[in-house]
Amino acid sequence: MGLIVDSNFVICMEREAKKPVRGPATAFLEQHAGERFFIPFTVAGELACGQSAADKRKWRQLCKPFALLPWTPDVLWQYGETYRYLKANGTLIGTNDLWIAATAVVHGMPLVTNNLKDFRKIPDLVVLPF
Repeated sequence: MGLIVDSNFVICMEREAKKPVRGPATAFLEQHAGERFFIPFTVAGELACGQSAADKRKWRQLCKPFALLPWTPDVLWQYGETYRYLKANGTLIGTNDLWIAATAVVHGMPLVTNNLKDFRKIPDLVVLPF
């Protein structure tokens, strides 16, 4: 199995690595040391947008600790299913968050995030706060 991490987790982890203080991302990693961590293709793209990863080498280094989950036909379908559900309920969330959620649901893995407000709107998605 494993855990999928949201961009906010990776960014928090990166910031904590630059400080001598143990923060919530580091604590989460320590508590789940036996787990394998993944990022969806969308998170890799979001990370490429950041200033700290503006150089391709730095971006690859930032993504390196995580296995990359690509889009698949099942993820594409789940995205549509989730979009229709949220739209019908008047609770749409951001496009990238929809892709991240669809990837997590299809792979049957919990999502590690501090964006509980949006991700808890999605049925069948297990959300783990950090």
